[in-house]
Amino acid sequence: MRILIVHNQLWAHYKSVLFQEIYKELTSQYTTSSLLVAQIALHEKSREGMVRKGEKMDYQYPYKVLFNRSLDSVGALERTVALFREYNAFKPDVVNITGYFDIAQVVLMFFAKANGKKVIISSESSEVDRKRSIPKEFLKKCILGAADAFFCFGSSTVAYLTSLGIAAEKIVVTKAAVVDNDEIANQFQAARNQLSSQTFRNFIFVGRLAPEKNLVTLLSAFKRCQESENRYPQWGLILVGEGPEKSSLEEFIHRNKIANVKFVGGVSWKEVPNWLAQGTVLVLPSFSEPWGLVVNEAMVCGMPVIVSNKCGCAPDLIEENGNGFLIEPTNVLSLTKAMGYYMDKPDAIQKHGDRSREIIREFSPKTVANEMVKAFSQLAELKVDENT
Repeated sequence: MRILIVHNQLWAHYKSVLFQEIYKELTSQYTTSSLLVAQIALHEKSREGMVRKGEKMDYQYPYKVLFNRSLDSVGALERTVALFREYNAFKPDVVNITGYFDIAQVVLMFFAKANGKKVIISSESSEVDRKRSIPKEFLKKCILGAADAFFCFGSSTVAYLTSLGIAAEKIVVTKAAVVDNDEIANQFQAARNQLSSQTFRNFIFVGRLAPEKNLVTLLSAFKRCQESENRYPQWGLILVGEGPEKSSLEEFIHRNKIANVKFVGGVSWKEVPNWLAQGTVLVLPSFSEPWGLVVNEAMVCGMPVIVSNKCGCAPDLIEENGNGFLIEPTNVLSLTKAMGYYMDKPDAIQKHGDRSREIIREFSPKTVANEMVKAFSQLAELKVDENT
């Protein structure tokens, strides 16, 4: 069995642990099988600041980077030619493409199907992550209908694919939104141990400083919380990330005299647990978010989470007043109330954080890798090696 996985960018660290687990499971169960992950480019240009120069990554799975530059700079024709070159050289039995938005991958999918190969589509989309149009939805149905199986981030993705007419039996993985749980938890705990003598309470946001992240509403809600009486201890707000809205956000803070807001700037993904360690409650108030993997990361660290109901992770990861709260992103009072809850009831922080750890256990890289390898083998009609 020869498995070709097409992925957009090498930098997507949350995928590396999954690819490593897939490779481990594949080679232990099917010793004559081969895997290749074709990484189209190094990273998205918008995330270039989060990639540290000279940073060496230890990717423990077979991969090839097709273009040593940003994903945004690689045209459709270049992608198509490069993907066909790898496909013809590797000669896969099963092809796993990333979504249906890249024309190069779609062309490769139909070519593979025409040559009798099996195709799996990995999807992160949900009904609420962006505006939909009838022509585009029709085109998606045509593309999706050609696939043999689907890997989905979570229940919001499952629901969206089902609405597009995909049969339930084709959706073989339903919880593929995973991060490196163990590494993140260990790094977070080490950072927390170094801060053990400090007393702090901070809301924290991690992501791009961009319009879709709805950070003006976050700042407005934080300001309202500060204006309420009897709020102790003093809370802060940490914003981790870079983006086009930074200067306008700084101006908004100055104009509205909002105290205790700290801009960290862009950081490497490896540094995120260190900053989460300085936070108390994660807030992700986005207008649009296919999933929101930083929520996984915060929950692995045992943090309560306040999340927009427009985030794809909301149905799977947020238990109302269990491990956090769902908010309506256009309603500043909704967010103010959720943030104020933790300011008024600090005893709930530990309880909600413990519940976060319980919920996120279901999103395990090893479990998901097992499910994916099972799907690969079933499509290739292979049996587990008897000598393993």
